[in-house]
Amino acid sequence: MKTFRFLLVLSGILFSANTITAQYGNSGYGNGYGNNGNGYGSNRMSQMNHDTPEAPKVIPVEVTVSKIMEKIKPELNLDALQEIAIANVLIESLKAQGVIIKQESSQEDKMKDIQALSEVTDRKIMEFLDADQKVKYKLMNEESKTKRAKKH
Repeated sequence: MKTFRFLLVLSGILFSANTITAQYGNSGYGNGYGNNGNGYGSNRMSQMNHDTPEAPKVIPVEVTVSKIMEKIKPELNLDALQEIAIANVLIESLKAQGVIIKQESSQEDKMKDIQALSEVTDRKIMEFLDADQKVKYKLMNEESKTKRAKKH
């Protein structure tokens, strides 16, 4: 459960990082502050040659889910049906998380919404697991929680 929460928060941070870097990419600062040798200004000629600005690289939800599934599939010994069902739950959850992150609300409200989403996602995943897998899933989440606690 905690591993999944950690991955949700991590993916939210990645989405935020893409937005932040997009603001400073080719938006009038010349690929950052002073990278073209003339301080804060930008080289207008080089910007005039760019017909279309580069879009920020967004990691597709499916790529994130496949990385999560690579980790949990062997640990939980998932069968093919469980793998598909859980992957679909994760895709739905990450898309909902993206919507939450883009909302015009306080950071605290967003964190509460993400926490609630994480709990709902965990409940949905647990529905697809047998008794042994549920125990392993809970342990996996607890291990993730302790690893994050040690980092802070």
